[in-house]
Amino acid sequence: MNAPSKLDGRATQRGLTLIELLVAMVIGLVVVLAVTSAVTLGEAHKRSTTSTNDMNQSGSYAAYAIDRLLRSAGSGFAQTGMRGVFGCRLSAARRIGSAATTILPRTASAFPAPFDTLLGGAGAANAGNLRVAPFLIAKGATAGASDTLVVMGGNAAAGDVPRRIRSGFPDNNNLRLDNTIGMANGDIGLVSLDNGTFDSDCLIEQVDVTDATAFAAAGNEVLPIGGRYFTSSGTTTSLATLAAGGTALFSPLGNVAANNLQFQLIGVNADRTLVAYDLLRAAGTGSDEGTDASAMQALADGVVALYAVYGVDTDSNGVVDSWIDPGAADYAIGALMLAPDRMRHIVAARVALVMRGSLYEKEPVTPASLEVFSDLPSDRKRTLTIAAEDRNFRYRVIDTTIPLRNMLLLPFP
Repeated sequence: MNAPSKLDGRATQRGLTLIELLVAMVIGLVVVLAVTSAVTLGEAHKRSTTSTNDMNQSGSYAAYAIDRLLRSAGSGFAQTGMRGVFGCRLSAARRIGSAATTILPRTASAFPAPFDTLLGGAGAANAGNLRVAPFLIAKGATAGASDTLVVMGGNAAAGDVPRRIRSGFPDNNNLRLDNTIGMANGDIGLVSLDNGTFDSDCLIEQVDVTDATAFAAAGNEVLPIGGRYFTSSGTTTSLATLAAGGTALFSPLGNVAANNLQFQLIGVNADRTLVAYDLLRAAGTGSDEGTDASAMQALADGVVALYAVYGVDTDSNGVVDSWIDPGAADYAIGALMLAPDRMRHIVAARVALVMRGSLYEKEPVTPASLEVFSDLPSDRKRTLTIAAEDRNFRYRVIDTTIPLRNMLLLPFP
């Protein structure tokens, strides 16, 4: 065998020089830095996009929930609103356990936050003294000067068909109607005085059938009252007095089992959550039954503020002629509740939700203030001031117009 030459030995022992290693390390570091920068930038965009998408989805659901409520506002009583229903003093009692508790009017204490300043809050002349209306706006009545929406309505099988109460029979817990066709056990209705005025009591009552055979018999005219919701007396008038006059109406609103009544307060709490409060406290079981806590429901998070204006049809042609601020003298909630004729001209609502994302950006991305209803005259615009520490969050305004269908169907003289 021939021995390997010196040249072949040098070839097998050759490696990388120090300069080559340093150059390779520099190239590797540049590549790592470039990849890291791209990944970091991509992750930042991802977080920002995700936060914006979450904000959009939460805002869309909040707008949908409000839209669904307002479109049905006035169901069950709108068609008889001018016969003494619009503006009547709303009274309701709810049986909690074995005791009946007056829940409306709420004069002993304020509504729970964020509705504790509604109508002046506890101790005010109108505290808790809500009157029947399909839709009301209380301007600046929640934390952060957001508005409160008051929505009333129902979804009864015989809704918008009031029944004349001929008399009470044979005692305060029974009403004699022209007929009871379409009525069922657990139905909830509104007893009001058909006198064409608003200054009277209207009582929330529940049908409580104990003899199903007699109730279903042909020609039956007696409607038994009782159950969870039985209101024996309003602020000034008892159920017996209303029934005895022969001029009262029973307007079906819904059924206690179906939980399809809409007597709600809508607002924004201090935790930036859109919440709804059930004025009739229908939810809850056990120790939670009928409490304020069970009546409060979170609808959507990330909501900073809620603002609304009335759409008013001034010439009775079914078209909004003017957008009115709820703080205007004639349209402030306390004044509007007492003006049924003005109330019937409200055919739409424009509602704006100010949403805030959850991601804190490195640099400020929001101006010092946001203007809502910017296309309206200056006295109807709303401005939300953004604190310096909150300008690193992204905001979005969701502005929607909602028709009040039951108000559009009202006949005009």
